[in-house]
Amino acid sequence: MANALYPIWKQEVMQATSNTSLGGTVKQTFVDISSAYTYSGAHEFVDDLGANDNPNYGSAVSLASKTFANGTFDAADTTTTALSGANEVGAIVLYVDSGSEATSRLALYLDTSIAGMPFTPSGGDVTVQWNASGIFTL
Repeated sequence: MANALYPIWKQEVMQATSNTSLGGTVKQTFVDISSAYTYSGAHEFVDDLGANDNPNYGSAVSLASKTFANGTFDAADTTTTALSGANEVGAIVLYVDSGSEATSRLALYLDTSIAGMPFTPSGGDVTVQWNASGIFTL
């Protein structure tokens, strides 16, 4: 699968549905694509990822210093501390956090052209350095 915005998120943004605004709390989590998660355009919420596919949901990192310029979304680099528990991390997912997995809307799936991925977590810190030109553009 190539990098993609989740289609249902895009659909809901167009309708200004709750838990779609990237102006709210946006979090970054990793997913295990080697043996567990497979991207699907039908996935809508974090609970669609599955517990085994999402090794750091409980400690997912909130994006800080978010910017919105000319249709480009960007944020400060993130660091996940003490990442462990997955066979092989191969993708990053951004979602709008509502406080509940059942209503936290999936926004972006990234698995292509990410330096250092895939990797097997070792319990150490993992930093994601977002592209200098932004995370994604609509």
